[in-house]
Amino acid sequence: MASWETDPLLVVEHLTMRFGGLVAVNGLSFSVGRSDITALIGPNGAGKTTVFNCVTGFYKPTEGRLALARQGIAAAPDVAHLTSTGSRHGRSNSGDVYLLERMPGHEIAGQARVARTFQNIRLFTGMTVLENLLVAQHNALMKASGFTIGGILGLGGYKAKEKAAVTKATEWLDRIGLLNRADDPAGDLPYGDQRRLEIARAMCTDPILLCLDEPAAGLNPRESLELNTLLRTIRKDHATAVLLIEHDMSVVMEISDHVVVLDYGTKIADGTPAQIRDDPKVIAAYLGVEDEEVEEVEHEIDLAEEAS
Repeated sequence: MASWETDPLLVVEHLTMRFGGLVAVNGLSFSVGRSDITALIGPNGAGKTTVFNCVTGFYKPTEGRLALARQGIAAAPDVAHLTSTGSRHGRSNSGDVYLLERMPGHEIAGQARVARTFQNIRLFTGMTVLENLLVAQHNALMKASGFTIGGILGLGGYKAKEKAAVTKATEWLDRIGLLNRADDPAGDLPYGDQRRLEIARAMCTDPILLCLDEPAAGLNPRESLELNTLLRTIRKDHATAVLLIEHDMSVVMEISDHVVVLDYGTKIADGTPAQIRDDPKVIAAYLGVEDEEVEEVEHEIDLAEEAS
């Protein structure tokens, strides 16, 4: 069985998001495996970013459950029990589970340890490259400072935390090849470097789930290759699961362990990249084919495979 079935980090069940009479996401269920790279794909307007906004607390779902196991697994009986209690967090023999739909965004980031980037880069362009990574560690530094007093007085606990924050930031800059630009304004970096810096900033919060909204958008082939390498490193060296929205199918098919396909807010396919690549419903959705024409597309695929 696949890791997203045997070792789920995030389990999304019957997620529905309505905006008045518009159903943006319709009864969506899928899982994200621990340390997997999971791609959420579909045509424009399929509801992908709405799903991200629900997972990260920007939206509160109309219906559904989003269970994240920070440790262990999101076992169905434990999730059901936690749901019945009305709580947002619970510990059991199988895991340490959070119900994200019950949590505000800052708690999802700080306690459940979910980080995200956006389709449009949101760096602090006037700050230096290094400062962008330090600001991501703001909460830990503020706590160590006693909320400014310790920082002003330079107390030992704050100094140690500050040193650790700088060390972590410089390690990430070295990893993404930007250590020599540490003191430059982030806004002066080329576009591809800004993309990688934004991902490094998110990783400085030590997430167990990293949500990336179109990280390859606007990248040239060399930059896309650097992105692929970075995401594989994050999965391998940090045991961080990646959930990404992406339109670049070369990126999706090359690095993903698991692909979930949406069309008009409804899941139409869920599996490995190889399973998704030849799925007639996926091909029909991307070509804009109507439901009644799916069988015709299926037949054309069969003919193409026979010819090859």
